Amino acid sequence: MSDRVAAPTPSNPLPAATQPQAQAQNLTAQHVASQQSDNVAHALAGAGGGLLSMALTYPLVTLSTRAQVEKKKANSSTLDAVKRILDREGIPGLYAGLESALFGITVTNFVYYYWYEFSRAFFQRTTNKARLSTLESMAAGALAGSATVMITNPIWVVNTRMTARKREETLPAAETYKNAMVSNQAPGTVATFMKIVREEGFLRLFAGVLPALVLVINPILQYTIFEQLKQALEKRRKVTATDSFLMGALGKLAATSITYPYITVKSRAHVASGQGSKEGMTASLKRIVREEGVGGLYGGISAKVTQSVLTAAFLFAFKDVLYDATIKARRRIALKA
Repeated sequence: MSDRVAAPTPSNPLPAATQPQAQAQNLTAQHVASQQSDNVAHALAGAGGGLLSMALTYPLVTLSTRAQVEKKKANSSTLDAVKRILDREGIPGLYAGLESALFGITVTNFVYYYWYEFSRAFFQRTTNKARLSTLESMAAGALAGSATVMITNPIWVVNTRMTARKREETLPAAETYKNAMVSNQAPGTVATFMKIVREEGFLRLFAGVLPALVLVINPILQYTIFEQLKQALEKRRKVTATDSFLMGALGKLAATSITYPYITVKSRAHVASGQGSKEGMTASLKRIVREEGVGGLYGGISAKVTQSVLTAAFLFAFKDVLYDATIKARRRIALKA
């Protein structure tokens, strides 16, 4: 009689000794597939939330970006800045670079939240803990943020160039407005991208990478504060979209206030030309302080903090709603399959 084990069939299943191993492999495969699906759900929710929040607050992005790239002596109040833009460029001036910003924030948030959830799941598996500590959350955020910076920096260089429109600020108001409305001279996203590559080289698209990598601490601080507040609140009751809005606002307020000087340096690196394009991060920080004082590092901070807080608050509120909707849709699809 042969000792060979027959192939498993409904009437002749796997031997008892083999079944646990097969079941374990199936469970592992199902867990990995479920985790990947959950990562994508978080990434899609983050991308959608970022797109909606950016669209709602973009005029504040324009104001803060232009203030960051100006010299301190050129700075004015937020209301004066709005009036100047409206006089020169009309309402479209407040939305300069919106197309690239929406594309950029969608890609940025998708990459960031995917890698954050991937890193978080990795730490949970290796530590066998359901919840991460503050240090582990920061490490997951650092990995996600670094990957995001390297992938999306060219998008934000293009966006900063489009938003700043430095060349238009030297024209008389009437002429600039006429050019914007009649001649439509403001280049689009692709045209700006090609112009940078053609005139300054491909590597120019990675200007400001170093301060951007330093700024990885911004979403780390923001998301870590949010997660810790959320975990504390979850022990008492269910977290609502309003709770997420307020906790996201608090996290972003703290993160942006701490890292703002590097945001200024990054923005100036994006628009720098000539010798300025070769200036390092530390040299740029020292030059701004020397020429403009410490206040030069904080140009446009009021508009930026307001925009960042509102964007983060809307982002986390939208993200939670979109994540729940994505999970429900996935379950409905699975039931129909």
